Amino acid sequence: MALTQALTIGIDIGGTKVAAGVVDPEGNILDRLRRDTPTKDPRETEDAIAEIVHDLESRHDVIAVGIGAAGFVDGTRSSVLFAPHLAWRHEPLRDAVERRLGLPVVVENDANAAAWSEWRFGGGQGESHLVCVTLGTGIGGAILNDGALQRGKFGIAGEFGHMQVVPGGHRCECGNRGCWEQYASGNALTREARELALSGSPVAHNLLRAADGDPRKINGPMVTELAKDGDPVAVELLEDVGRWLGIGLANLAAALDPGTFVIGGGVSDAGELLLAPAREAFKRTLTGRGFRPEARIVRAVLGPEAGMVGAADLAREEATWLRRVRVKTTAVTAKTAARSGRSTRLERAARKSVGRRTGMRTAAPEPERELQDESEV
Repeated sequence: MALTQALTIGIDIGGTKVAAGVVDPEGNILDRLRRDTPTKDPRETEDAIAEIVHDLESRHDVIAVGIGAAGFVDGTRSSVLFAPHLAWRHEPLRDAVERRLGLPVVVENDANAAAWSEWRFGGGQGESHLVCVTLGTGIGGAILNDGALQRGKFGIAGEFGHMQVVPGGHRCECGNRGCWEQYASGNALTREARELALSGSPVAHNLLRAADGDPRKINGPMVTELAKDGDPVAVELLEDVGRWLGIGLANLAAALDPGTFVIGGGVSDAGELLLAPAREAFKRTLTGRGFRPEARIVRAVLGPEAGMVGAADLAREEATWLRRVRVKTTAVTAKTAARSGRSTRLERAARKSVGRRTGMRTAAPEPERELQDESEV
């Protein structure tokens, strides 16, 4: 079987769960498992990853593993520099997991993985310039241009949630004030609903009833369900979040000029209750409004499984390219390889070549001569 038709495992690691699935080349999940995320010890998280992969590969023949991590992943896609809800600080996750599994491993930011899957299989198909925004506890994001993920110099591009939109505004977990995610995320929706309930306002009676009278039990999904049932206060709360979403998207359009915004994450479950006010605010705030084309704003298609599917597909891309390079380097004589170390360098160049195709790296390519080994044999 060609590697492009082979199965891979995608793993989505969040603050509370490790979700994994076996994914085919069409983006279908054939098998899946879930474990709780150990948050205090990186080794325990690696144990959970290894356990879940061994379980799945006992039933499926897989060629690679992709990991979508909620945190800053470095430009080489090997280390998690920082994860706010996990114990990863400059954690060399790729190498540690590869040693345990004996399979190629790709580590990717979870929002990048989700954006890749939406571009390949979901709401962003056919779009040359795509921006994906995920609304969950905070706000994540990713940029795709001509089929390549744009990670920036250090691999941390797409942290849209920490654009400052209100100077001196609400304190953010990142340490700053007034970040976008403090106004257009699941946390923002929950905070505003709880504050309204705590104020004693009679308009919040449905919120309190749904939370059994305890404002601390109010959460985003609860507000969304009430809004879908027509509760006017819940609708108003979602409209507020939607307006802030539209303002932020207009700022991103000024900087990036995408053709489509794909909105994912748990808050996007509100559908048009969120997106309709977002589109209106976007139109009112867009730079040069009335004299320029407007990007589409659409809801993500793949839902909470987008990160898993995207991580698996990115792993397939890399495994395919690495296998091709290994086949080529077998033609290099032992004498030539020993003299120049070309096979090692060629494999490194191949990893970067994958990066140029899918945005996996932003490092400069190695000298052109290093890609000539096959012709020299």
